[in-house]
Amino acid sequence: MQIGDVVPDFELDDQDGNRWRLSERLADGPVVLFFYPAAMTSGCTKEACHFRDLAAEFGAAGAQRVGISLDAVAKQKQFSDKHGFDYPLLADTAGDVAKIFGVKRPIGLLKVKRQTFVIGADGRLTGQVGSELDMDRHADEALEILKVGD
Repeated sequence: MQIGDVVPDFELDDQDGNRWRLSERLADGPVVLFFYPAAMTSGCTKEACHFRDLAAEFGAAGAQRVGISLDAVAKQKQFSDKHGFDYPLLADTAGDVAKIFGVKRPIGLLKVKRQTFVIGADGRLTGQVGSELDMDRHADEALEILKVGD
């Protein structure tokens, strides 16, 4: 997927078992979708908590934060409850959405690449952040991408 491409619509269950659909959420503004390898692991916790801690900044930018991994709904719920996340965590258990975004790994313990996508309210990809080791970079750079889009 390249900058400027229209992101295909998708729907998945969130940590509460509610159906979440991209096209419906884009009606409320840009979506920052961050893929993480596994709930309840140290790196993913650091990344997700940083997104949580920047809630005011994302709110000021009019953007919605959404985490996504191949973990089951119950695991996403456990992760969210433990850390008080104020945004949805989507369960892409079949890896179909990860494939759309090109982040699904063919083998290994880490099932997806740590990657963040900024999707404009028009449904187009406006930015992308990739770093496997710098957990804060994803939220920080997503905010910068949103500022440029203003």
